[in-house]
Amino acid sequence: MSPFPLGLMIVEREWRHLDTCQYRTILHVAPPRSQCPKHGVRVVKLPWAEPGSRFTELFEALAIAWLKHASQKAVAEQLQLSWDEVHGIMERAVKRGLARRQAEEIPQLGVDEKAFRKGHKYLTLVNDLKRNRVLYVAEDREQSSLDGFWSTITAEQRASIEAVALDMWDPYLASLRDHLPEAEKKIVFDKFHIAKHLGEAVDRVRRREHKVLKAEGDERLTGTKYDWLRNPASMDQKQRREFAELRRGELKTARAWALRETAMSLYDYVYEKPARKHFQWWYSWAVRSRLQPIKEVASMLKRRFENIITYLRHRITNAASESLNAKIQWVKYTARGFRNKQNFIHAIYFHCGGLDLAPSSTK
Repeated sequence: MSPFPLGLMIVEREWRHLDTCQYRTILHVAPPRSQCPKHGVRVVKLPWAEPGSRFTELFEALAIAWLKHASQKAVAEQLQLSWDEVHGIMERAVKRGLARRQAEEIPQLGVDEKAFRKGHKYLTLVNDLKRNRVLYVAEDREQSSLDGFWSTITAEQRASIEAVALDMWDPYLASLRDHLPEAEKKIVFDKFHIAKHLGEAVDRVRRREHKVLKAEGDERLTGTKYDWLRNPASMDQKQRREFAELRRGELKTARAWALRETAMSLYDYVYEKPARKHFQWWYSWAVRSRLQPIKEVASMLKRRFENIITYLRHRITNAASESLNAKIQWVKYTARGFRNKQNFIHAIYFHCGGLDLAPSSTK
């Protein structure tokens, strides 16, 4: 018996190709294969398909183009494929794209989280704020989730990082401090998260006051929740006039709103010294305001102030991350959810990674 029993074995395989005149086209080929004593069975590399794929590269390129604009289910129905086959095409495209990604400088990063499903199931995302793309996705939002990112970039890329925008989540901060040189000078607490904390404090004051006023028959705060959270510039003339009248009343909510607006004016400063002076003045006003929700936020901002004032040096926010989050939400909604986190991660890289996804022969 030959020591290489598979040496002359001919096995026919099939690949789905682009349809011909609306008819499904299948390539039937028996590629040469042999058995090497050292490396085992080897098959000749084929020019029209990638190893392990049952589709030609031209067919995969078509599916990738469609997947950029429609859900996996819709593409599967149109191309008469199973969901798993379509996801396999997406997964191979992501693997190609990540392998081709160049080690470019990444001066501005955004670290954010994305809910996978209800029940505090999260993903951690690291975004390139300059190029508006997702660089890294990991399960959960622990320190270890972000720790995994650092091994995916080179020492030169790490040295190129000038600033990182994020919320005040301590596990992320611990990872940055452990892995990023001079992290304290580069961490910027996101402006919009600060505004969110202040807005929530204003709403807590409004709810408490509304309960008291309503018991006395005073309905001034009824239906005004979003008036206190909106930018007055977005109101029409009638709404602005009514809101101004409301603010002139002796309301605790009006004082809380004024404190929020004054706090956010910190971001209008150009120089650090007057900005620090402004914050000290605002903090004194906030802690004397007798508005407990405002006092709580003021204390938090004071503790975190050194990484709030860094905004004036770097002028970055997580706004790009929020736009990516909106796109990710579209992907999630279009898919009507995902079976598991890994499928969702592949979809995020596919749609938001800025990757070169096309098979080589179709470029």
